[in-house]
Amino acid sequence: MAPPAGKRVKGVQVFRPFVYGTTARPFDEKTNPKPPGAPDDHTHSWTVFVKGIDDVDITYWLRRVQFKLHESIPNHVRMMEGEKGKPFSINETGWGEFEITIKLYYAAESGEKPQTLYHHLRLHPYGRTEEEKETMRLNGGEVISWTYEEQIFNEPYEAFYDILVSGAPLTPAAQAAANKSGGKGGKGGSKGKEKEQTGGRSEGGVLERSAMIPMVNRPGQPFSRETEQLEAQKLREARAKVDEMAAKVREEMEKKQQRLAELKSENSNTT
Repeated sequence: MAPPAGKRVKGVQVFRPFVYGTTARPFDEKTNPKPPGAPDDHTHSWTVFVKGIDDVDITYWLRRVQFKLHESIPNHVRMMEGEKGKPFSINETGWGEFEITIKLYYAAESGEKPQTLYHHLRLHPYGRTEEEKETMRLNGGEVISWTYEEQIFNEPYEAFYDILVSGAPLTPAAQAAANKSGGKGGKGGSKGKEKEQTGGRSEGGVLERSAMIPMVNRPGQPFSRETEQLEAQKLREARAKVDEMAAKVREEMEKKQQRLAELKSENSNTT
């Protein structure tokens, strides 16, 4: 692919948060019945996806995604074209876990080569502790395996930089409200040069075409500043525990070194 025309914006990095992963649920006659045509040995339904943080649109920088599934699955290599406001996703059924290859194809204006991610499909509860596994079991058996990621565009081409930072157009309803508000009172009304409109916010307060993430967690949206703070607190607690353990080891070493010195002194006195 030929590089885009124009220059790169030197010394600039633009990043965009996104989420990828899988969600799986065991079949259940009441809450998750097996779809017609599913093989008898299939035990779960599952979805693999790539989407924007807080479900904001990312198709302005990510145009298509290729999912490479297990070879036993019919049509196991699938290319999904972007649809504005929708995630890149595949819904399937199965019985076993495997690694999924996810290949990202960027907007032509970016001049970026495709990048590859790898994700392990999880069908069964997992975690570092039995408590974490039990939490998944109590969640109706739904197994969520999601990863937060940030796509970095280093010194993007000018045309692509404009796309990244220009802001998304308002929805028709939001545009009508903005026009109605702008036309009331004040001098000039809607006359003169129109100011560029930018997109609205998601339910979690995230602006379209921005690097923002939500401030707090919500059902179905586990990544936020709140999550970041909780993880930072876990790191601080772990660091404090490691420091405490290191201090105990140093104390024991000092006692052993002191005892060794005493033994050496006693041995020299007897010879």
